[in-house]
Amino acid sequence: MNDFAQSDSPEVQRQLDRLAALSLPQGRFGLETISTLLARLGNPEEQIPPAFHVAGTNGKGSTCAYLRAILEADGLTVHTATKPHLVRYNERIRIVGKLIEDRYLADLLEEVLDISAELAVSFFEVTTAAMFLAFAREHADACVIETGLGGRFDATNIMRHPAAVGIATLGIDHEAFLLRPEEGAPEAPLARIAFEKAGIIKPGVPACTLSYPDDATLEIERAAMAAGAPLHMRGMDWDATSIDVLEYRDRHGALTLPLPQMPGSHQAENAALAIAMLRHQDRVSVSVEAMGRGIRDARWPARLQKLDQGPLTALAGDREVWLDGGHNPDAGRALARHFADQKLHLVLGMLANKDPEAIAGPLAPGTASLQAVPVPGHESHPARAFGRAARAVSSVEVALASLPEDRLPVLIAGSLYLAGEVLKANNEVPD
Repeated sequence: MNDFAQSDSPEVQRQLDRLAALSLPQGRFGLETISTLLARLGNPEEQIPPAFHVAGTNGKGSTCAYLRAILEADGLTVHTATKPHLVRYNERIRIVGKLIEDRYLADLLEEVLDISAELAVSFFEVTTAAMFLAFAREHADACVIETGLGGRFDATNIMRHPAAVGIATLGIDHEAFLLRPEEGAPEAPLARIAFEKAGIIKPGVPACTLSYPDDATLEIERAAMAAGAPLHMRGMDWDATSIDVLEYRDRHGALTLPLPQMPGSHQAENAALAIAMLRHQDRVSVSVEAMGRGIRDARWPARLQKLDQGPLTALAGDREVWLDGGHNPDAGRALARHFADQKLHLVLGMLANKDPEAIAGPLAPGTASLQAVPVPGHESHPARAFGRAARAVSSVEVALASLPEDRLPVLIAGSLYLAGEVLKANNEVPD
């Protein structure tokens, strides 16, 4: 997998090749270009169904999955925009719950690329414009939109009137973009991340967040106050606990909901954020029963996903094979919590611009073996980056086939790019 991907459809591939030729002009940050592009297209972002806009370092994709599942459980039709794709570019745009069809996708991309020829647009701006066009032209009751990089200057942030915005977990990632020096921006790393994510807060639009350290909390409070947006933070305006069930509480009352089926203790927090976003807006009505069904039914590939039996997992013998695309320290800590007190074999592929200790470090106490694999199509860390015990192998297939017969689980982790290749090899392409 790469950002531009390949398609079996010649029409889509023709447009993907045009996308691949685009690049973000060095040093350009802002929403001016996407604004100009959308104006040429008739401002479709002003014509979409009520939107739930989600930012965050980790957990935003899962929060979007809960929002979609809950809305659909109540019989509502939902468009969703998530990123990145794992196998097919089509995964970025779902129309009424289904991946956008090749012919429609090709037509949308061609329309956007043709009208933006001299604007020096980026891959993400074209993708976002195509998404807004589709969402405006096809009827639905709601849409769920995930930010890409950051929030403040993310192309999706051109929306002015979402139904609600949400901010998931904050952590340090994409430092070259999100921590670049800027006059007037906070210098402390987590505060700066909060500053960027809080850029999606809009005047009069309910903003729901988790709880954060004081410096990050202050930046979000400042953004909400400056925008005149009602702010609903966990621990202040709403809260949730999870043991045997998810107990959610806010000014509207208390709810007892089932725990998510998606693995990981952090998923209860993501589900609770989705509930908070739905409960603190008034444009889309959802029943409590649908909230429970949606929490149970939500799925999000390559995030602590237990792989099915397939061509790839067959190489690992009689053992569980898990997949996670996380690549930053927060993701590593979440994985360590899930596999606490359990030995496992780690197959790790990480891009060279990521911290090699982000995943390997938190998991080290329970790691029975560590095999480093390349991330196809990308510059990745060699085995020595993960320590003396790490062994270099040529592929995930070789890594799985060489595991000892101890039935310990194996975790393939470190990159969403690698995760896409794994899903494709195991015949588990997202649909």
